[in-house]
Amino acid sequence: MPTITVDKAELYKRLEREYSTEEFDELCFTFGVELDEDTTKDVLAARAKNLPTPPPQLKIEIPANRYDLLCVEGIAKALRVFLGLEKTTHYTLSSPAKMEELYVEASTSPLRPFAAAAILRLAQPMSQAAYDSFIDLQDKLHMNLCRQRRLVSMGTHDLDTIEGPFRYVCEDPKTIKFAPLNKDQEYTGEELMTLYDQDRNLSRFLNIIRDAPAYPVIYDKNNRVCSLPPIINSQHSKIVAGRTENILLEITATDKTKLDIVVNMLSTMFSEYCKVPFEIEPVRIHMPDGSSHISPPIAPRRTTASSAYINAATGLSLSREKMSEMLNKMSLASQPSADADVLDVEVPCTRPDILHECDIMEDLAIAYGYNDLPKSLPTTNTVAKPFPVNRLADILRKECAQAGWLEALPLILCSHDENFAWLNRPDPGNYAVALANPKSLEYQVVRTSLLPGILKTARENKSLALPMKIFEVSDVAIQDPSVERQVTNYRRMVALYMDKKAGFEMVHGLLDRMMQILGVPFLQSEKNEADYGYYIAGAEDPTYLPGRGARVYLRPKPSIPAADLAKPTPSAPATSNPLHTIAETLKAALPGSATKSRDIVLGSLGILHPSVLGKFELSRPCSVLEVDIEPLL
Repeated sequence: MPTITVDKAELYKRLEREYSTEEFDELCFTFGVELDEDTTKDVLAARAKNLPTPPPQLKIEIPANRYDLLCVEGIAKALRVFLGLEKTTHYTLSSPAKMEELYVEASTSPLRPFAAAAILRLAQPMSQAAYDSFIDLQDKLHMNLCRQRRLVSMGTHDLDTIEGPFRYVCEDPKTIKFAPLNKDQEYTGEELMTLYDQDRNLSRFLNIIRDAPAYPVIYDKNNRVCSLPPIINSQHSKIVAGRTENILLEITATDKTKLDIVVNMLSTMFSEYCKVPFEIEPVRIHMPDGSSHISPPIAPRRTTASSAYINAATGLSLSREKMSEMLNKMSLASQPSADADVLDVEVPCTRPDILHECDIMEDLAIAYGYNDLPKSLPTTNTVAKPFPVNRLADILRKECAQAGWLEALPLILCSHDENFAWLNRPDPGNYAVALANPKSLEYQVVRTSLLPGILKTARENKSLALPMKIFEVSDVAIQDPSVERQVTNYRRMVALYMDKKAGFEMVHGLLDRMMQILGVPFLQSEKNEADYGYYIAGAEDPTYLPGRGARVYLRPKPSIPAADLAKPTPSAPATSNPLHTIAETLKAALPGSATKSRDIVLGSLGILHPSVLGKFELSRPCSVLEVDIEPLL
């Protein structure tokens, strides 16, 4: 959760009383936030030693979805409404004689196609305290909701230094030239990438646009650069505490929903300093398709909630009038509807966290007091127990550990090459779940085998003493159009043995021990007519050395169809499991195999091919075992 730091004296002044640390901590808990620290004692101790120190501050943890509480203006107003010191604030748009305009050109569409703006006409020049809070709110939003400016970025300007209408366009970085914030010299967009490459704060944002053929830029009427979003504003339109009275907010984004949240949050939180408190001057936004709209969209959203649902969820028996009173304490204007069970609720633009009826119920519970909710025994009793597959996985983990193997926990994402080419396996297509926008080449797909993770673990720990014996019991994911979520997870087990010799017998022994613990008998031959058991049979697999690979087969009991055990994947035969599907895709099954039709492939084991070892930077021979454990349930 984000933590905000507010001036203690300023907050208590806004709340019209002084609180002890314990009292304010209780107020925070009741309201649904948490007091992390009160620095008063540290400040007094520093002052006793004549050390320079800021005034006492309160550090408060805020829920990640409550963007309206990320500044002293917002949290003070919310607490005042909660304490009954004022009513819910209604924000309005002014009607200027001439409305400022922002034109969004079509060239911005590939990079950051959305824009919004608003104007704050302050009653007096912005104070230093208000300026610091203004900048801090922008930083909090940039890091939280805006995902480090990738989704949304904000620019703030002294409106008296620039003139509308404004133009938002993408241009060749070599043609963009202006003096950036806190600099007197002018630089082109291309030069700015070099200038800020080593900057501790701005360097992390450069890659958002660095490789783009054109950079986004906002010009005023006289072609003066206002900002280069999402990097930096112009020095010419810089806001100065004690001087700036009229502020232009401009926001650009790749996400329209988050754009609206940000422009509403930034404009409403500081509209209390306007000449007409809580009145915001709008800006008309002209889109490339010829349409236009007014920004910011501060109109409240109307919704309803069922009083019966709220009472059932909280265990209360409140009237709709009482519910309305409670919701008003949480800045949700509410009143009973003509329908006997319905509450009409107005969700202000400052509460984008209210998405569903359950959010309204939660706010009512907070207003009522969580500690005051009635306590009762549940109407149903259940006995908790693990899922069978989780129980089986825990048994195998315990046995592997007792046999001297160390458990590894690699990441579930890997590169496409690690998952296929590095294992000498072609991609059958429509098999691995691929990320639509991977942030690096290392994390492109969800693994369909546990081998890449265990091999990378061995690579990163190859300096440790030999032999290395590591294992993992976890899930892989494979595309499955037959299910709603389009993907199915399969629980697997993998083990790797690395030493001066391959140690095939070590992974074979671990397999035998695993089956012994689970009570699965070994069949001496696949021709054995036993009803139940497992056996291994040689198979050529490009992942392993020629003649040094084998398949592990399970012969289920006749009463249990193999298809039920195997959870067949898309395009796989009815008696196949995902490992068998891989085997068929690779054409690695033994020609003319004499396996019974109801036998299923659990997995494979063998000595890794040198080319596989080389891709993972391993120089010692390795033997591996990978099996699907779900058919063993």
